[in-house]
Amino acid sequence: INTSSPLSIRQTLSSPNGVYELGFFSPNNTLNQYVGIWFKNITPQVVVWVANRDKPVTKTAANLTISTNGSLILLDGKQDVIWSTGEAFTSKKCHAELLDTGNLVVTDDVSRKTLWRTSFSYSQLRNYKLSYVTLTSEGKMKILWSDGKNWTLHFAAPVSSCDLYGACGPFGLCLRTSTPKCLSCQANSSAKTQGKEADIFYHMKHVKTPDMYQFASFLNAEQCHQGCLGNCSCTAFAYISGIGCLVWNRELVDTVQFSSDGESLSLRLASSELVGSSRTLIIAGATASLSLLTILVFSAYTFWRYRAKQNVAPNFMFINTSQDARKNDLEPQDVSGINFFEMHTIRTATNNFSFSNKLGQGGFGPVYKGKLVDGIEIAVKRLSSSSAQGTEEFMNEITLISKLQHRNLVRLLGCCIKGEEKLLIYEFLENKSLDVFLFDSTLKFEIDWAKRFEIIQGIARGLLYLHRDSRLRVIHRDLKVSNILLDERMVPKISDFGLARMFQGTHFQDTTRRVVGTLGYMSPEYAWTGVFSEKSDIYAFGVLLLEIISGEKISRFNNGEEGNNLIAYAWECWCETKGVDFLDQDLAGSCCPLQVSRCVQIGLICVQHQPVERPNTVKLLSMLTTILVLPSPKQPIFALHSRDENSTSNDVITVNGLTQSAVQGR
Repeated sequence: INTSSPLSIRQTLSSPNGVYELGFFSPNNTLNQYVGIWFKNITPQVVVWVANRDKPVTKTAANLTISTNGSLILLDGKQDVIWSTGEAFTSKKCHAELLDTGNLVVTDDVSRKTLWRTSFSYSQLRNYKLSYVTLTSEGKMKILWSDGKNWTLHFAAPVSSCDLYGACGPFGLCLRTSTPKCLSCQANSSAKTQGKEADIFYHMKHVKTPDMYQFASFLNAEQCHQGCLGNCSCTAFAYISGIGCLVWNRELVDTVQFSSDGESLSLRLASSELVGSSRTLIIAGATASLSLLTILVFSAYTFWRYRAKQNVAPNFMFINTSQDARKNDLEPQDVSGINFFEMHTIRTATNNFSFSNKLGQGGFGPVYKGKLVDGIEIAVKRLSSSSAQGTEEFMNEITLISKLQHRNLVRLLGCCIKGEEKLLIYEFLENKSLDVFLFDSTLKFEIDWAKRFEIIQGIARGLLYLHRDSRLRVIHRDLKVSNILLDERMVPKISDFGLARMFQGTHFQDTTRRVVGTLGYMSPEYAWTGVFSEKSDIYAFGVLLLEIISGEKISRFNNGEEGNNLIAYAWECWCETKGVDFLDQDLAGSCCPLQVSRCVQIGLICVQHQPVERPNTVKLLSMLTTILVLPSPKQPIFALHSRDENSTSNDVITVNGLTQSAVQGR
């Protein structure tokens, strides 16, 4: 496509090998025309990109062409502009072509420089897997992957009928077994009650708690129990470690019981509803207990014989208490659901912590790669005896990250405590951390602008989960580029929760006299007064965002002007070129200038001096994923200078003598 050869409504443009096709199309039952890209020779038509999504062509005449300023434009029959790329270039001679990657690109005919491209990045030439999402007539969503020859099922949901919301109705319980079934409570109008003293609680274990709960400000399980008992409308309660007291004052909807894990739910009943079956329950209970004891004794004997023959320990064992855990102040509720690995298993997996297995060194201590006997690769973080913060971070990470699960958070597989040795075991991520790619003159080309923008969005989604969507509300307090790990598909995962803090209810701000973190990423109010909140993580995200765009490190940046740091340079570029020049110039050919400019603007908004001027995480993700009009940033304050984050110094620094807070650099 060029100025003399436009694409009209009845024409199409194919990629060189006939993989994709560009043209005009009309959705079913409509006369509206859209410019789009779809897979060629695939029925039904699968459209992967649409230009004029919000403004269709309603006339019978239209064409896609190149304007005199080099931008790609869609004109209707009256030659009015329906859609354009919005770019203006000095190039006088250029053309648009469709590549086999699915990208429509505008190229300068003289310099061969790419002036504009779509953001669609699927490429059969680079062995990407094509995904297909479908919804079956039974209401099941399926994701299938294609290797170029066959479609294979990758994911299906719901896995169980119990995963459907409210599957068993009000006061119904869905048993999530191999053959799920519903159990329901029925109202008994003849149940005898003589006030709250006559009510009792039936305790159900391994439960996914019902929807529509309310937080109650009770300090322990007994207060939670009595609080529900004293409220006539309270139908159930649950006291969950790390979260607190949850109460239900209405119908119990979407309750699921598992064979293991889950929480305990206490269901309120009239005592007379259980009295009639007490004798039967006692007899049945005694019989069941005797049978269970026999089975347990036989199982223990069989297991002992097996261990004696094999003379090896299992990869890991699940425990609720241990002497080593108690010595380190771990309560049973803290270790619930955590896998405890045996020390010899980890030594074998890491070749006795050999130097060849060492992945790196952090503030916590060294990190090693390991491989369990079943082939699972792991990363082992070993507490260094010289780490002043290590023990506290270790305890914090065990009790916190084991309760969090999200695609953009690193997964903790378990831990190992043996005497003075303390180890954290994580999933192994092939591509290590983001800084390995970002600040390397060669590896940085493996993450072009499109991939960097995906990483930025992934980090924001992980942060949203921590701040708003998880059952715990968490402030990370040490968000930085070296704490962003990458899996084999470059999906970002937030790691290192040693400094994280958890909040309950609506309380989401705190003050500390021990300010810890990485200089350069700490917000002014946290570094100077010890106050931290959701907005502290937003500030750190802003710094991280600017590092990803520029490819420069906050602690090492120097553009030749004394005292000028990365944030100051971002502001200068924003004022002069709307931030386009702030991008690492080695990536200029792969970027969308408008997208880069928008990201620089978001980064500057995130590092505003006043917390109230920074967005919350919900607003931040909306800024990154929509085209909402952004507020204009104010000039940031650059009073806090950064040090090399790799410094291992534990010196305590008083910032400007303004407060009694102390800053510990990591």
